[in-house]
Amino acid sequence: MGKLRIMNLSNFRLRLALILSFIIVNSCHKASKKRDLNEFIYLETTVERLIYGYKNGDFKVVDVIKEYIDRIKKIDMAGPGLRSIIQINPDAVKIASELDNLLSKGKLKGPLHGIPVILKDNIDSGDKMNTTAGSRALINSKANEDAFIVKKLRESGAVILGKANLSEWANFRGQNSTSGWSGINGQTKNPYVLSRNPCGSSSGSGVAVSANLTVLAIGTETNGSIMCPSNANGIVGIKPTVGLISRTGIIPISFTQDTSGPMARTLSDAVIALNVMKGQDSLDPKTLSIPNKKLDYTKFLRQGGIKNKRIGVYSLPLGNKSRRKGYNADVDSIFKKSIKLIRSLGAEIIEIDTINHRDNGIHSYNVMLHEYKDGLNKYFKSLKSNSQIKNLDDLIKFNEKDSIELKYFNQAYLKLANETGGMKSDKYKNSLLLLNKYSKEDGIDRVMNKYNLDAIISPTGSPAWSSDLLNGDNYHIGSSSPAARAGYPNITIPMGNVHGLPVGISFFGRAWSESKLIEIAFDFEQASKERIIPNFILNDEDL
Repeated sequence: MGKLRIMNLSNFRLRLALILSFIIVNSCHKASKKRDLNEFIYLETTVERLIYGYKNGDFKVVDVIKEYIDRIKKIDMAGPGLRSIIQINPDAVKIASELDNLLSKGKLKGPLHGIPVILKDNIDSGDKMNTTAGSRALINSKANEDAFIVKKLRESGAVILGKANLSEWANFRGQNSTSGWSGINGQTKNPYVLSRNPCGSSSGSGVAVSANLTVLAIGTETNGSIMCPSNANGIVGIKPTVGLISRTGIIPISFTQDTSGPMARTLSDAVIALNVMKGQDSLDPKTLSIPNKKLDYTKFLRQGGIKNKRIGVYSLPLGNKSRRKGYNADVDSIFKKSIKLIRSLGAEIIEIDTINHRDNGIHSYNVMLHEYKDGLNKYFKSLKSNSQIKNLDDLIKFNEKDSIELKYFNQAYLKLANETGGMKSDKYKNSLLLLNKYSKEDGIDRVMNKYNLDAIISPTGSPAWSSDLLNGDNYHIGSSSPAARAGYPNITIPMGNVHGLPVGISFFGRAWSESKLIEIAFDFEQASKERIIPNFILNDEDL
């Protein structure tokens, strides 16, 4: 009996050793795999570092672009399968070679010479790539020419590396949609935890930057589509004043609220791109109102800019006893820590509660529906004659016949837009009038005048939720609407993380106040340094 016990004990110890060995080896294997995914020569590199390397002869544009293409194939199309990239530019290496030729002559084409840039796939590129909005209806649709901003990016020396997946039709197709899903490329995954959502609609742009598949990406926003994916993917996003950047050649939702904007891992990189992209365009009347066309925003990337600034704290997205919707104690805690940091940098903090009139959302929605119909029909007319989609009616009919497009959610917004009276209707004109009044003079302008503010801050959003194709998105916190509805600028910066999932802080203010917001946000970014590199964790249990 004693011997049996000893033998059993020995067996038990052996089994335990084997189990522990398996766990250790397995965990090491997992850690090794994670390390392998982030073994990349240009991990977290910046525009400045690449430009310096090109000038110094440390590396060539061709080599850089090939490395990024390889990483896209390894990380996005295989491995974790992020699905953030719809297509790679077949001419990217050729363009890179031409830029190397310029370098050999001691010339730089511009401030983005040899910098890889990913475009959200609702932005036209007059090359071999399609512009699809993520829709199977436009799977072979080629633009006649580059969008205005793409021309400017190419003139600056940028290499258009590819097109990013997005929430189909910029998340304005139907109800209960899941951000980051498109009929063409399926569901984009969050690089921090693959089962969680990247937020939209510039989901692929946000993931591509965060996962180091590119240095820069260009997103678009109508309400939150740059802010939210930047928040969920731990990067910097700039939504400029509507009119600072041309919308010509971008598939529209709302002439009143639409804009594109840069997405990057640092504010400096985003501002360099903003400088390149801004400018007047005769085909976009909104751009004719830019007050200072030659303003160099990079000059505001300086420390000390936050000192003596009066900053309002927009408390509505925060949780409290009377307002449980959107409550997240962890986000509240991180935000309070950020406020403390901002105060320590010399700013004065003033708490505010509401900004917008309670009906402002309804008027914004009405404006979007009416402008959507007008904008989409004009865009379809601009396509090459062989396009199968000529108008909104054609798109709706295509979706009804397609086996994939309506598999998970409907096309209610397309139908509702199609039923409107367009931009000549009284309903549209009245909603536009009230939207401008409530969001501007009675909204952000009123608050900033009342408290003599230089900027307003708020949590950008909550940690990423779990993707759910059947039930759609599960938003908890969001602060993008006041600036989006007014068409005013907004910048989001990483401010911390909740169990490894990043959250950001937003800085927004008056029209054309980008310079002031940049110097405030830059001070915060340099003092906080909260950007974290994603590790492609499978699900929450592995956190």
